[in-house]
Amino acid sequence: MSIPIVQVDAFAAAPFTGNPAAVCILDQPADARWMQNVALEMNLSETAFLWREDDGYRLRWFTPQAEVDLCGHATLASAHVLWEDGHLRPDETARFATRSGTLLAERRAAGAEDFRIWMDFPATPVEPVTDTPERAAVLAALGCRASFVGKNRFDWLVALADEDAVAALAPDLSALARTPARGVIVTAPAATDDVDFVSRFFAPAVGVPEDPVTGSAHCALAPYWAAKLGRDEMKATQASQRGGEVRVVVAGERVKLGGHAVTTLRGELCDCCTPTAGRHPPQ
Repeated sequence: MSIPIVQVDAFAAAPFTGNPAAVCILDQPADARWMQNVALEMNLSETAFLWREDDGYRLRWFTPQAEVDLCGHATLASAHVLWEDGHLRPDETARFATRSGTLLAERRAAGAEDFRIWMDFPATPVEPVTDTPERAAVLAALGCRASFVGKNRFDWLVALADEDAVAALAPDLSALARTPARGVIVTAPAATDDVDFVSRFFAPAVGVPEDPVTGSAHCALAPYWAAKLGRDEMKATQASQRGGEVRVVVAGERVKLGGHAVTTLRGELCDCCTPTAGRHPPQ
């Protein structure tokens, strides 16, 4: 049987903005090689695969090159599809079992006929890094001077003086791909009063030169900026070509991420591409 696949613009209030993710809801688990091949075929920054498990869904995320441990925008897209396609009631919480523990998503009214999805993620604060060869290599690849450099188990975080410096970056992606991390977050205070901070995210090591909007990066950005600004609720913009808005709330060791989602494309994997087509033995 063919398998439906849905493309969703996440952290987007309108089509062709935010970060596109593919969502594939399966009847049963599939082998990792097959999921990786589908993600390569979709050629988006992330493709999400999910299937029923216990009282929720098992959720796995793949870039075109690798499986990742945490992804915000594809989780938001997955929750959006579960509600939109009737797998969950509109008032039902989406519960995901992932490599990063249990993640929750719920749909809340943000205005008349306007619903924002809020996700509950683990905070991933960074620790400062000073005077190491790896730090110097990251800054050389970015081609900038930093006011702060830190790292968590996923990414580097580099803070610059202002929004213009973030926008002007033209990093050496080949050099960044050699850094020992999933990716590099670059951030600065926003230039406008209605936004608290801006960021960009580069992850060429996992096949994503620049990600349009990165939910998981805000699990590091939120505690960093909460400490700098002295408040737990903030509005962020990712300053990529597509752009996107992320609302963040720091709640102890958790971060709430809020955003919109828009379905842009529906299709199906043909019979020759299904996990049972005999092309890929289980892993």
